[in-house]
Amino acid sequence: MSEAVINSVGQSALPGVVAGTWVIDPAHSNVGFSVRHLMSRVRGRFTEFAGEITIADTPEQSRATVTIELASVDTGNDMRDNHLRTKDFFDTEQTPKMTFTTTGVRPAGDSWVLSGDLTIRDVTKPVEIELEFLGVDPTGLQGEQRVGFDGRTSITRSDFGVSFGVATEGSKVIMGDKVDIHLEIEAALSE
Repeated sequence: MSEAVINSVGQSALPGVVAGTWVIDPAHSNVGFSVRHLMSRVRGRFTEFAGEITIADTPEQSRATVTIELASVDTGNDMRDNHLRTKDFFDTEQTPKMTFTTTGVRPAGDSWVLSGDLTIRDVTKPVEIELEFLGVDPTGLQGEQRVGFDGRTSITRSDFGVSFGVATEGSKVIMGDKVDIHLEIEAALSE
């Protein structure tokens, strides 16, 4: 494996990162979201998820896959979380998982953009995630190499068939249609 991933002009695109498969560490990562609710925002996260990032010698050839257990939603309010698990929102009995699979990677200034397919409630839509490279720790927590990224994107939940509480013409906003997604990812190099 190369000692650094190099971009097409020969500069280190991800300094210190070796090509290979990196497994997302859920204990040191966060998959969060926020959405407007009446006059404020509700923030939440998913506590159960797994994924792999395959970093190629050429970063644009890299790929990632993530699976999120929708029933693990946590907004800090049991009644709201239980409602989010129903058919009004995630319908976790019928569609227990949300998935993301990359379809492309490209540089964007000092950041990267992951293009991919997001599937919620058996509806798949293209999304783009802006990704900031946070660095690499060559010795990690227990001697393994670790890499970190922050990511963000927004989706329209009604595009995925989740329209409960979306304002209709002339009605007040109960719950926003736009959902901001925030990712804090730490991954360890797989042996």
